[in-house]
Amino acid sequence: MTSRRIVSNEKNLLEKDDSNDRTPGASEKSDIAPAVPAAVIVKLLGFTAAMVGGPIGVYFMTLNTIFRGSSTWAGAAAAITANVVLIAYVIVAMKEDQSDKIAAEENAKKKR
Repeated sequence: MTSRRIVSNEKNLLEKDDSNDRTPGASEKSDIAPAVPAAVIVKLLGFTAAMVGGPIGVYFMTLNTIFRGSSTWAGAAAAITANVVLIAYVIVAMKEDQSDKIAAEENAKKKR
């Protein structure tokens, strides 16, 4: 006996043409706004520069001026500087998140 093949009229996942779902119609405008606001990128770049330049600058500044050649203490000062920059970034990020939440609540109150 021969086996019978099941014929389905439905298209499977690979055969479906979902280009209509992704492209906007003639009446719709496409969203070209960046996913991340420019202010967030500027803050991130600023903290990145501070994280790289701050500890290195503190190390070489304090190595011969404050700690008189003791690289252990200069390294400790650089580590503290890195931690200060990291904590500052976390605080700024938390305040930004809170301000976004407050703005959303105000918009919701205005719509009522």
